[in-house]
Amino acid sequence: MNLLQFLLILKARYKVVLYTLLAVVAITLVASLLLPKEYSSTATVLVDVKTPDPMGGIALPAQMMPGYMATQIDIINSQKVALKVVKMLKMVESAAAIEQWQEATEGKGRIDVWLAEAIQKKLDVKPSRESNVIQINYSAADPKFAAVLANAFAQAYIDTNLELKVEPARQYASWFDDRTKQLRDSLEKAQEKLSAYQREHGIVATEEHLDIENSRLTQLSAQKTEIQALKSESQSRQFQARSGTDSMPEALQSGLIQSLKGDLARLEAKLHETRSQLGRNHPQIQQMEIEAQSLRSKIEAETRQIVGSISTSNRVNAQRESEINAALAAQKAKVLELKQQRDEMSVLQREVESAQRTYELVTQRLAQSNLESQSTQTNIALLNPAVEPLKHSSPKIFLNVLVSFFIGAMLGLGGALVLELADQRIRGLDDLTQGLGLPVLGVIEKLRTPFKWPTRKETMQIGVQTWEKFLRALPFKRKQAVSVS
Repeated sequence: MNLLQFLLILKARYKVVLYTLLAVVAITLVASLLLPKEYSSTATVLVDVKTPDPMGGIALPAQMMPGYMATQIDIINSQKVALKVVKMLKMVESAAAIEQWQEATEGKGRIDVWLAEAIQKKLDVKPSRESNVIQINYSAADPKFAAVLANAFAQAYIDTNLELKVEPARQYASWFDDRTKQLRDSLEKAQEKLSAYQREHGIVATEEHLDIENSRLTQLSAQKTEIQALKSESQSRQFQARSGTDSMPEALQSGLIQSLKGDLARLEAKLHETRSQLGRNHPQIQQMEIEAQSLRSKIEAETRQIVGSISTSNRVNAQRESEINAALAAQKAKVLELKQQRDEMSVLQREVESAQRTYELVTQRLAQSNLESQSTQTNIALLNPAVEPLKHSSPKIFLNVLVSFFIGAMLGLGGALVLELADQRIRGLDDLTQGLGLPVLGVIEKLRTPFKWPTRKETMQIGVQTWEKFLRALPFKRKQAVSVS
């Protein structure tokens, strides 16, 4: 089917298209006039997602805003908000609502849930495309009821948003409270254990005490080194004394021994000289020998005294070394014991410090959770409250009629095509060719007369005839005939 065939079909069956179009428009118009009027009221709320949370100090990232706004819309459409509206408006106390619920459910189920589902049907939530504003629309037969429900949904949404924010904080606060009590007990036990250990070992200031004992250990180590040097020196002198006393430093440095040796040398020289003159048995010689022997005895006695003092000094040094070694070993054991006590007490102190830090951290979180649980601020604000509408929002008569024209035209065209397919006729050369399957040899055209503009009277007559044909074609008859003189 080409365009020419389609136009020929419309020309032949224009009445079907016209009647269908008029019927659809008439039905739509009557239905729009008979339908009950509904009024829509809109409340707008602002969702502030850019300002940081005063408690957490965290602002919502830009890439999460679309999902956040979609979540807010789902919250408004949720049953929780609808139930809060029912409770806020005390709808369950209405006798009419109770009667409707009993008729619809025969008294089964919960009336508040049934009312929440009923009022959700007329709720329409629309977010703005490029802003954080959400429109809450509600439609009802009563304009005042529509405004009340829109404002109630807005307020219920704000309250629900605050509850969703505060309820987790309350749960966290309860959990942190229990945890704080446990940590406080652990801290007290750790402190008691540390105090008991300090009392048991008599520890007051561990670091200072350990420093004093370390100083003592250092001093004893220095004394040991010194006494070892003295002992080595005394042993060397004792060995030298055993080898010979003439070369001993003490003997060489002793003034008495040197004086006695000087006297002995002079006496021996005098004795040698006198012996050559007087003879060996002369009394003077014998006297001098006795004096020389006395001097030698004094020198030996003095030397023995020096050797004895060296031996005594060596014994004293050995004894002091053994005493210092014992004191050093005891001091080392004491320092090691103090270090062990310090290490054990350090473990206890670290346990106390760890328990203290954990307790302080949980206490801070508990304080923050308590503040959040008592918060009355939310990032949702009522921007424009809903007001009672003056004009109804539905039915929209003009829009319905306009749409009915389009639908009626489509139905009329479809009906004309269906009738044409049911009863096909020859309306042009294409139909003749397709129907007979034979070529067209020639066409006899109508005789064309030259065009002549009609007069004014002829034009009026043509218009009246056309109007009368249109009136006769209408599906109803007019009471008064139209005549033009």
